[in-house]
Amino acid sequence: MADTFSTHAGQDPTLRDLLAARPALSMHAIDGLVFEDVPLNAIADALGTPTWVMGARTLRGRYARLSGAMRDAGLDVAIHFAVKANDHLAVLKVLGAQGAGADVVSGGELCRAMAAGIPARDIVFSGVGKTRTEMELALRHDIARINVESAEELELLSAAAVACGRTARIALRINPDVDAGTHAKITTGLAGNKFGIPYDRAADLYAHAATLPGIHPAGLAVHIGSQIERMQPYRQAYARVAELVRVIRARDLTVEVIDCGGGLGISYRHETEGAPEALANAIRLELGDLGTRLEIEPGRWLAGPAGLLLSTVILRKRGYDGMPPFIVLDAAMNDLARPSLYDAWHGIIPLSPRDAVAPTEQVHVVGPVCESGDTFGHDRTLPHLRDGSRVAILDTGAYGMVMSSTYNARPMAAQVMVDGSRWDVIRARQKIESLWEGDIVPDTLTHPAGGK
Repeated sequence: MADTFSTHAGQDPTLRDLLAARPALSMHAIDGLVFEDVPLNAIADALGTPTWVMGARTLRGRYARLSGAMRDAGLDVAIHFAVKANDHLAVLKVLGAQGAGADVVSGGELCRAMAAGIPARDIVFSGVGKTRTEMELALRHDIARINVESAEELELLSAAAVACGRTARIALRINPDVDAGTHAKITTGLAGNKFGIPYDRAADLYAHAATLPGIHPAGLAVHIGSQIERMQPYRQAYARVAELVRVIRARDLTVEVIDCGGGLGISYRHETEGAPEALANAIRLELGDLGTRLEIEPGRWLAGPAGLLLSTVILRKRGYDGMPPFIVLDAAMNDLARPSLYDAWHGIIPLSPRDAVAPTEQVHVVGPVCESGDTFGHDRTLPHLRDGSRVAILDTGAYGMVMSSTYNARPMAAQVMVDGSRWDVIRARQKIESLWEGDIVPDTLTHPAGGK
């Protein structure tokens, strides 16, 4: 029998490795897998699966470490949570109570942030394709700033501001052409990406912005990607921003704020989690002497490790001709899309203490959706899982539930928030009937012409 709680160099993390790196998780001999102080089987018993679980205490702890790192570096940095990572009102409420503002990329996210109690003065609107309606919404609520991503958007925003009788405080989002070294689908700072303004055109556009009616150029923004582990790309990007600030100021223009972006990575598998202390040092070294206000936009780093997806094994499908068996879960790609979108790796831990010490085997872990891409992991070494075994899929607090769909007419999973030893349902499991409540069948189909 293989020891599932030992470390083997060069292999995927073992159960012991996964638990050791996640202090909010523990395996109890009787209760099984516990998150914060809540046995996860208790949630699954009450609600069934699949069910999302978010940890409020974990969110607070990560926010405290991030804000403390900035403070210890001598920096006064405003933290705007990237709402696209997890937009549930309860999550936004927890972070807002700690002092977080919001970075939003749509009118819907803007309204969600305000509904959670985050003041408009603490909201920044980013994104490459804001509509006229979204611009007017932001202007009416007098949010902190709009990050402009193109010359074309700047002209549209000027017209919207004039029509609303408002002044838009803006930052130009710069594309520094820096490779963050992440997955191609989550890098945003290369010249070929759709995001931001080419570096060599930014100073002229900033000067032009100062001449436009309804526009107040307040500063610069940069965001080079997501799941960044190394500090060198940050330092390279921030050095370019600092150079640009000096060029702009040499034209007698004011730069009041620098939005340093987000993207700090976490450890899903073998990655080294990005350290807030190292990020704070990078900001201090490259931008600390410019006398501007500083902001960051963390999302994944705050929310990712604070979330789990509970699922149950529907059945074991035999693998033929020496192939590993398929472990078919009741969760699927419509619930957690990251593995099918990015080939993302997520740790999987049994909830039962008995399952956790079972002999290991190599398996394919898949969902029931009718797509070959509906998989959570090929050739994974896991303890033997039986029909009805429950598992937790780790690190799903960011880009998990927020990316879910009802593909294959699968209702949205339930959501729970744990806070120490307490847990509460924060979104009920969607009822099947609600899937077609908004469907409208034309009368001509119900009562065809000439029919009776």
